[in-house]
Amino acid sequence: MFSTFLSERKEVAKKIVTELAKEYPYVSIFGKHAIGKRFLVNSKMIQVGDSTNAMDSEAGFVIKVFNGDHYSEYSLDDINDLDITEFKKAITLSDLDQDTVDVGILSDEPLHKSFIREDKEPLSNDEILEKLEGFKDHLTAFDPRIVNVTTIFSRRETSSMFISPNRDLEQYYIWHNCMSQVIVSDGENIQSNFDVTYGSTSKEAIEAFDQKKEDIAKMSVKLLEAKPIEPGVYDVITDPSITGLIAHEAFGHGVEMDMFVKNRAKAKDFIGKQVASGLVEMHDGAAAALSAASYFFDDDGVLANDTTIIKDGILLDGISDVLTALELKKTPSGNSRRESTRRKAYTRMTNTFFMPGTSKVEDMFKSIEHGYYLCKTNNGMEDPKNWNIQCTAQYGLEIKDGKFTGKIVSPVIISGFVPDVLKSISMVSDKYEVIGSGTCGKGHKEWVYVADGGPYLKARVKLG
Repeated sequence: MFSTFLSERKEVAKKIVTELAKEYPYVSIFGKHAIGKRFLVNSKMIQVGDSTNAMDSEAGFVIKVFNGDHYSEYSLDDINDLDITEFKKAITLSDLDQDTVDVGILSDEPLHKSFIREDKEPLSNDEILEKLEGFKDHLTAFDPRIVNVTTIFSRRETSSMFISPNRDLEQYYIWHNCMSQVIVSDGENIQSNFDVTYGSTSKEAIEAFDQKKEDIAKMSVKLLEAKPIEPGVYDVITDPSITGLIAHEAFGHGVEMDMFVKNRAKAKDFIGKQVASGLVEMHDGAAAALSAASYFFDDDGVLANDTTIIKDGILLDGISDVLTALELKKTPSGNSRRESTRRKAYTRMTNTFFMPGTSKVEDMFKSIEHGYYLCKTNNGMEDPKNWNIQCTAQYGLEIKDGKFTGKIVSPVIISGFVPDVLKSISMVSDKYEVIGSGTCGKGHKEWVYVADGGPYLKARVKLG
C-alpha cells in the first residue's frame, strides 16, 4: 500500500508548492519512500531483516524551482517543518560563478492520478524461508563437489509522489528477486555460479527459481570443466542475458542524452544513420516491459514511456531527463532517475532490449560451423565517446557443424566497435526475454535498477 509517510505529508507539499509558485515560475516536489526486506539462507546462517542496499531503504524529498534564469534543487529528509524563508535563502545562487545555459520553463500539464502494482497474495516470511532452505538443500545434495550454496530472496516496495501547481501524482509498486550463488570445487579448481529469478509477486519469483534449480546445479558442476577460450573472431549465438548486456553497453549509456549535451557520446552524430544490421530493433522505457526498472512516472513527474531507439538498423532517438530534453528541445522520455532523493536526477536507462525477429533458435544453432553459444551476463563496460564495448559472458558452449561438442569455456569476453558488432548480426530469434532485475551506475556511481534482454542473436564478433 502507498506510504503513510508520504500520505501524511501530501497536504504540506501542496501548501509549499502553492507558496513557492507565487515567486517562482516553476516549482515541484518529488517525494520517495522505499522499503526493502532481505531473506538469506546458507549452510551457516539464516538472516531476515531490512535490505542492506541503500536504494531499497530511503525516504526524502526534492524541491525543484526555476527563478527565470536557472533551476535549483533542494534535498531534505522531511518537509513537515520546512521554513520557506530559510529555504529561499538556501537556493539563492546569485553568486553563481559559472556559465549557465539559456533554458525555458518545464511543462506542467495538468494530471491527477494514482498508480498501484501490488502483491495481492504475498508469501509469508515463514513460507519464504521454507522455500529458500529447500532450494539450498536441493542444490547442496545435487553433487558432492558443491561445497556452498547461498539463497537470497529480496522484496522492495517503492512509493513516490510528484506535486506541482498542476500535477498530483502518486505511485506504489513492488518487486521481488530470488537468487542463488553456488560454489563448487573438485579439490584443485574452484568455480562460482549464480542465477536469479524475479517477479512482481513473491510467488512468481519463487516458482520461477524452483523451475530453474536443476539447471543451476548442473551448470555449477559443468563449470569445473571450463577452459580459457582461444582468442579469435567467431560466429556466436547469444542467450537473452548476453543480448541484453550488448544492448545495455552498446546503446544504453551512449543514448542517454545528457551525454549529448556534454558532447560525451558518439551516438549524437549518428541519429538517422545506419548503426546496426537491418534486423535490429531496440527499445528502452519503463513502460516497455515489466521489471525491477518499471515505474509509472519518473523522478520528475513524466509518465513512463517506450522509446524506439533503433528501427531497421537506423538510430532514431535517445532517452532523456526533463532538463536535457528542455535544452535539446525534445519531449522528455520519462528517464529522469535519481539514486536517491539526496542525489541529482540524470538520464538513465530502464528496460533496454532488442525486439524479436523471425528465426528459430534451433536453426540458429544449426547454422554455426564453428563458434560458441554465449550465456549468462557477468559484467560489461562501454566508452560512449569512442563507441567501444566489452561484454563478459560467464561461459560459452562450443558448437561445431551445428552441434554442441560438450566443451565449455569461461569466462568469454566480447569486444569491438559498436556498429561493427551490431552490423554483424545475421539472425534474430522469434522469442525473447527481458531479464527482470539488475543495477547500473553512471560512471562509477549513481546506481539505479535496470533491466535488459532480448532474443537470441547470431553475430560474428571478437572473443577473448
